Amino acid sequence: MNILVAGLGLIGGSTAKALRRAGYTADGFDRPQVTEAAKREKVIGGVCEDTRKYDVVFVALPPDAAMRFIEESSFRDGAVVADFCGIKGEIERRILSKERNFRYVGCHPMAGKEVSGFENSTETLFDGASMIIVRNGQTDAGAVEFLKDLYARMGFSMIRECTAEEHDGKIAYTSQLAHIVSNAYVKSPQANGFYGFTGGSFQDMTRIAGVDEKIWTRLYMLNREAITRELAFLVSQLQQYLGALESGDEAALCALLREGRLRKEELDKERKII
Repeated sequence: MNILVAGLGLIGGSTAKALRRAGYTADGFDRPQVTEAAKREKVIGGVCEDTRKYDVVFVALPPDAAMRFIEESSFRDGAVVADFCGIKGEIERRILSKERNFRYVGCHPMAGKEVSGFENSTETLFDGASMIIVRNGQTDAGAVEFLKDLYARMGFSMIRECTAEEHDGKIAYTSQLAHIVSNAYVKSPQANGFYGFTGGSFQDMTRIAGVDEKIWTRLYMLNREAITRELAFLVSQLQQYLGALESGDEAALCALLREGRLRKEELDKERKII
């Protein structure tokens, strides 16, 4: 089986390493300095020269680059082409709007770090992680089953299936909003000289503040409707806390905090069930 990993950053590099651990040798596609490093470490077997050679293609590039790569490449008849982008609606619309000879499956590995690049990739990044597989009316069932088996071999412990719309709505909340909050949180002047004043809360809140602004701006713009909705809801919630504090309404503040605590307990129970 011939496998290609297009994009050898944190996710793509970890994909190639996880495949190697599982007994597969993938070729790579990236900038020359990156593919050379991957070859030196024997993470990839070679550099892609013809995308028609491969039975399976994992596209671990930023959304715009991923769409260009898929649209401008030629693939083997029946090849499985899976992108790992953090948004799905726009990519699915672009790819499914044209005739194609390959089997496209939108995927999103729910794993990562606050750092990027091939040098930070690891073969264990996906161990115990969840993989989201997006289905639509044109999704090939055989391709999905094939990928499920391969993802298990790569270390993923859970597969969640949904539509592109469901994916983008959930990710707007669980990932994109969290990065906005962290990024905004560190802008307070009180962050200066924080060392010695935190038992861990500050580190938890700021861990993902250092986003790559160009990549994340595009992610937000490509999922603008969903992230705008989630951010507006959060602002409305924060206004309630601010109002209670400004008016000195201790009972209202207590009620808000209790509501949040109970909601967290409810979510923890749901997680245990899953």
